[in-house]
Amino acid sequence: MTDALTPIAFPFPEGDVICQPIRELDDLRETRPVAPVALPDGTSAWLLTRHADVRQALFDPVFSNRVMPAMPNMPQNEVTAIMNESLVGMDPPEHTRLRKLVSRAFTVKRIDALRPRIAELVGELITKMEAMPQPVNLVENFSVPFPVQVICELLGVPSTDEHNFREWADTLLGDWMTDPVKRDEAALRFREYFTALIETKRAEPGDDLITALIAASDEGDKLTEREIVHLCVGMLINGYETTANAIGMFVLVLKRHPEQFAQLIANPDGVPAAVEELLRFVQTGTSGTGQPKITKQEVVLSGVTIPAGALILPGTGAANRDPRVFTDPDTLDLTRAENPHLSLGGGLHHCLGAWLARVELQEALLGLIQRMPNVEIAVPESELKMKPFSALRGLQELPVTW
Repeated sequence: MTDALTPIAFPFPEGDVICQPIRELDDLRETRPVAPVALPDGTSAWLLTRHADVRQALFDPVFSNRVMPAMPNMPQNEVTAIMNESLVGMDPPEHTRLRKLVSRAFTVKRIDALRPRIAELVGELITKMEAMPQPVNLVENFSVPFPVQVICELLGVPSTDEHNFREWADTLLGDWMTDPVKRDEAALRFREYFTALIETKRAEPGDDLITALIAASDEGDKLTEREIVHLCVGMLINGYETTANAIGMFVLVLKRHPEQFAQLIANPDGVPAAVEELLRFVQTGTSGTGQPKITKQEVVLSGVTIPAGALILPGTGAANRDPRVFTDPDTLDLTRAENPHLSLGGGLHHCLGAWLARVELQEALLGLIQRMPNVEIAVPESELKMKPFSALRGLQELPVTW
């Protein structure tokens, strides 16, 4: 029997079947819900796998997002500077100030006003695919360009520059253990690009988020140029990769459940609930983990005492299948009514773009079931491959016919 304090090598290897839960996480949730782990670079951390513990790590201010002190092997460069100075890497009071200013520009009302245009982009991309010889790679021709176009239009980035953004984002979100120079160069390109674009927007304001960020103020307090740059980089990277990966994985999972897929096609009003269930069901992140945290003081979770200064890995994938919270957690139920999944974070760091992600996924799924209800995966699942180790899990490609 393994000692409860013996560190476990992490992340766990991927299973043979894509989109299946990692069973080591299920086992830990029942036997060692708060487990010490050893990362590949030698860093020690604590992995949480129960919903209550993961939720506490997301909501309790005892858990800080300032994780760099707990990761001594992380290089100090442009990439880590962006991480440290973005909303996701901040704690109050800096986070409170920035979030308050940004939220005034990044509102539900603004996103809802974009919904018709988002639906239009879906339709345009599907029309282009319909003109292509089959099979068509859904990743390259739909799930990747769609969120890039949406976030670029939201920010006010010219469409002619979208290809650069995809390249830079792919480099930044690639394997963190390789090509540090290329990743640093990509971060520099982002910084230089947005610095120049901000100057353009100051001279020629538009109806876009960058203009709104420039104008955002609270009793004389304004965002600095550096803050706006880092906010734009963070929103573009997070808004692109998360949604792009989710779309391909959603289609793969739905094709494994033909009866539910057929019911969704017959009842498109069920798309919002279906998106929430797919967000719960499909595991994202490295071995299903979310944004790392660090403890500000000693804390007890599930009877385990964690010291101050410890690196925490919230296992959202395992938490989203916790039988203590979800009935039949390993069953996909597109009509699930109560669905407190943690895929979009929570607390002070609840994903700023959560509503944008939901609207994008709803419109993407709605467009696919209405325009391509007979979609089929064109190759055996055994031939599908996941992207190399990266910040988020996604398919390299997904050939489809219809």
